[in-house]
Amino acid sequence: MTETLSPSPVHVVGGGLAGSEAAWQLAQAGAPVTLHEMRPERRTDAHQTDGLAELVCSNSFRSDDAQQNAVGLLHQEMRALGSLVMRAADGAQVPAGGALAVDREAFSAAVTAALEAHPLVTIERGEVAGLPPADWDSVIVATGPLTSPALAEAVRGLTGEGELAFFDAIAPIVHADSIDMDIAWRQSRYDKVGPGGTGADYVNCPLTREQYEAFVAGLVVGDKVSFKDWEATTPYFDGCLPVEIMAERGPETLRHGPMKPMGLTNAHNPTVKPYAVVQLRQDNALGTLYNMVGFQTKLRHAEQVRLFRTIPGLENAEFARLGGLHRNTYLNSPKLLDGALRLKAEPRLRFAGQITGCEGYVESAAVGLLAGRFAAGERLGRPFAVPPVTTALGALLGHITGGHLSVEGEGPKSYQPMNVNFGLFPPVEGPIRAPDGGRVRGAQKAAAKKRMITDRARADLAAWLDDGPSSAEAAE
Repeated sequence: MTETLSPSPVHVVGGGLAGSEAAWQLAQAGAPVTLHEMRPERRTDAHQTDGLAELVCSNSFRSDDAQQNAVGLLHQEMRALGSLVMRAADGAQVPAGGALAVDREAFSAAVTAALEAHPLVTIERGEVAGLPPADWDSVIVATGPLTSPALAEAVRGLTGEGELAFFDAIAPIVHADSIDMDIAWRQSRYDKVGPGGTGADYVNCPLTREQYEAFVAGLVVGDKVSFKDWEATTPYFDGCLPVEIMAERGPETLRHGPMKPMGLTNAHNPTVKPYAVVQLRQDNALGTLYNMVGFQTKLRHAEQVRLFRTIPGLENAEFARLGGLHRNTYLNSPKLLDGALRLKAEPRLRFAGQITGCEGYVESAAVGLLAGRFAAGERLGRPFAVPPVTTALGALLGHITGGHLSVEGEGPKSYQPMNVNFGLFPPVEGPIRAPDGGRVRGAQKAAAKKRMITDRARADLAAWLDDGPSSAEAAE
């Protein structure tokens, strides 16, 4: 009787969202996987626990609207492909208006428990320093924006590419019972009700014009973390700018960003419109912690406490965690990776998550999902075809491996981190009509266009799944 040998494991390096999702997809497909996580043996500047898929910044997965928002559509597609990250997020959700926000501890615990219990998953704690061993014939590197210096240097040496980096700042978290609710009030913008929400999911702190102008001036002159020489020219990612950098861009910038007052009415003084508003979003299931939405910062801790306590309603705020700053690293993926996320210089290595140049929790996990499926297909002899570019998954993959490049002045083409957005999708064809077939203009036209893109994506994803997402020509 011939003994059937089980395939050798695929190695996944990094236990963040991308690595955890990749490991889950591999195991669910029937491929053994060894997941390597360096914590707790080696810590990072941002992580606080040893749990897998720890959220180090916001607790929000952003909009869950699958008709009018690209990330909401990505949520839906990942659920359709059996995403562990989305399953855990749905199970750990906390009220957040139209967004899907989670209790970060419950979320990480759910991901960790699922992977620890899977019979095809082995979790090994310890750093993979430098390039993975040569006898690991299939590896997914999902080390995220906090890739260890040894591994980052090894990859740079292998590819010949200069290291690219940007800053990502962390927003403060406030104890809910330290917020003065005689000044602040609960309301979601435009009273929008989202998954698990009530329409009153945010705590809002109003500012007059004088208070706002004084606050902005304080941000601009506030004591900030000093830069090291090698950090001086590192660019920021526009989707996660420190609040003080936004303030430096002009006195009205914050009023049209995280401090915009639109869609909100002060319950304590309904006839007076706030000039600006600071919003706080529930951060844990108990509702005892709230994070300051959009207030990622590189201010020094003492300066944060002093300045943020000038915000009406936060005069006596107690902070469970203050903002911080860490450096993120990512590859020039369109040049370095092929259509299946393999490193062209050494195809046994795949990359997934933020190190590929995607931005956001959901996007990171989505690229991990794809990398896991690609690797499982190779290992099991069932190649996984790329999803249609008209889907959120396909559009995101196309951005990473196909370019979505821009030209800066007369210089070379550059590649920058990107959240999933409708600009990554192919344009819709044909006239844009309202549901009743009539002509539309302005905001109604924009909404109708988004609906056409998401309707097309759902139809194309369903057809792709019905056909079986496997192909001998996958991602050649």
